[in-house]
Amino acid sequence: MSQALLMPKATAVWLVENTSLTFEQIAEFCHLHPLEVKGIADGEVAQGIKGADPITTGQLSREEIERAHSDGDYRLKLAPPKVKLPETKSAKRGPRYTPVSRRHDRPNAILWLIRNHAELKDAQIIRLVGTTKSTIAQIRERTHWNSASLQPMDPVTLGLCSQIDLDFEVQRAAKDRPQAEPQDSGQTLLPAELTTVPERRRDPFADMSRPKAAEEEKIDVASVFGKLKQLKRPDEDA
Repeated sequence: MSQALLMPKATAVWLVENTSLTFEQIAEFCHLHPLEVKGIADGEVAQGIKGADPITTGQLSREEIERAHSDGDYRLKLAPPKVKLPETKSAKRGPRYTPVSRRHDRPNAILWLIRNHAELKDAQIIRLVGTTKSTIAQIRERTHWNSASLQPMDPVTLGLCSQIDLDFEVQRAAKDRPQAEPQDSGQTLLPAELTTVPERRRDPFADMSRPKAAEEEKIDVASVFGKLKQLKRPDEDA
C-alpha cells in the first residue's frame, strides 16, 4: 500500500511560505497543478487554509528540503513512516442489517417475496431483508409462530431494501433459472390437398324440394288407405 501525503493543500501552503522550492517541486510533491501552487503564492487560492508543517508530521525531512533547494530538478520524496499499519482486508459482506424498528416487518416481507418472486433463492432473500434460512423455511411451510397474522408486504415499501437491489436479485434469479425447451406437441400443418380444395357452394333450391317430397309421401299414404277401404267393402256386404 503506497503512502499518501496528508493534507496536501495545507502542506503546499507551508512550503510556499517557508521554503524557496519551485512551483513544480511543490506541485509534484503535493499532487497539485503548478498553476494552483502559483495561485497559492499569489494569495488567490487556499485563502484561510493554515499551513501544515510536513517536518513535524514526519512526512518530510529537512535534509530532503535542502537537497531540493540545491537542485531545482530534484523531486521531493516522502519520508518512510515510523509506524507501519497493517493493511485492512475487506470483510465479506454479511446479512443486511435491519433496524430494530423494522425487524417485526421482515416476516411480511419474506411472505411477499415468496409469493411474488418464487424464483428467488433463500440466499437472495437473506441478502435483501437480512433474515435466516430457518425463518424462510417456517414461512414457506406455514409453521411460523405468527403465520395466521402475516400479510405480504413489499420490502421496498417497508424500507428493508431498495428497488435497485430487488430488481438486481430478480434479474439474477431469472438468468440462473434454466429456460424450458419448447415441447413438440405433435401438431403439424395440414397437407396442401386439403387446404386448397375449393369450398362447395350451397344450393339455394335444395331446401325447396323437401316440402314437395313430404307432400308426395302424404298423397301416397292417402291412396293406400283408399285402396284398402275398397277391398274391405265386398266382404262387409257378404
